[in-house]
Amino acid sequence: MSSENFGATPDYAQQAGWYQRPAVTKDVDTFYIYATEYIMGSFEDGAPDYAAIDNAEMMQGVEVEYAAHATVFADATNVFVPYYRQCGLRYAGEVVKKTGDFNAAISGMCYDDITAALDYYFENCNQGRPFIIAGHSQGSAMVLLLLGKYFKDHPEYYKRMVAAYPIGYSVTKEYLAANPHLKFATGESDTGVIVAWNTEGPKNVEENAHNVVVLPHTMSINPLNWKLDETYAPVSENLGSLVQNETTGEPEIGDVGADAKINLARGVVVTNAKDVPFPEEEAKVAAEFFGPDGRHDNDYTYYYNNIKENVAKRIAAYQSGRK
Repeated sequence: MSSENFGATPDYAQQAGWYQRPAVTKDVDTFYIYATEYIMGSFEDGAPDYAAIDNAEMMQGVEVEYAAHATVFADATNVFVPYYRQCGLRYAGEVVKKTGDFNAAISGMCYDDITAALDYYFENCNQGRPFIIAGHSQGSAMVLLLLGKYFKDHPEYYKRMVAAYPIGYSVTKEYLAANPHLKFATGESDTGVIVAWNTEGPKNVEENAHNVVVLPHTMSINPLNWKLDETYAPVSENLGSLVQNETTGEPEIGDVGADAKINLARGVVVTNAKDVPFPEEEAKVAAEFFGPDGRHDNDYTYYYNNIKENVAKRIAAYQSGRK
């Protein structure tokens, strides 16, 4: 693959290389890697496989995703969000069908962009602070690649990791076995751990539906009770979901009935939350990739306030352990 076909390499010394490079006001950072936002445009005739960092659809999507996802980290941390040349959804599907491994689509140019952003971040922005690394979907697949390679090669950085939140992608038992320096979360306040889940509705489980982000032998932690077993967490344990105000269109905290129970056989969090349907064309694409009852877009929003609280708890536990 020739990266020159997908625009210039981002210059992370410049503000244009970042969606957000914040003023530092907190004692902890978050490095957030966004999901696939080059979606419908990737299906157009002649569309490139990867998005340049100034791809309009991707840039607009990052703005929406930041508000819906990355803001859960904003109360407690300085949130850094680099742009990167990412794999389009169409090509991602083709690579998975051909190789069975999405990493084949992101381990070259995409990975190189993010590692360049991390190098710049650690050398110029982090100043020795503890950090969280997080993402969603393609961004979470990238987080897992980084944990297995970049941070293994940089233990001086890794030792300051409060936690990793690669939500919306699969953390498999095989991945953990191949990376013994990593461990999956076992509760609500352990640190240096991977915190992840994939959310689905009951129909996906009943039909054993294909979901591109749900791999065999994957694991999930319940984002309401922070357990690994099938203990049911009712809506009463949900501190608030992020919803769109029907009048203003602005995000606000509401209740969509987002309960949570792990299905250990499938390795996912199952919810009965109210689902808001996509427009017709987008719905077809979503069903093809994530199943007829996939809730991939809501991995963060259903459990928004619980994630926000959990971030604060893990930071407090990390800081307590450092004293």
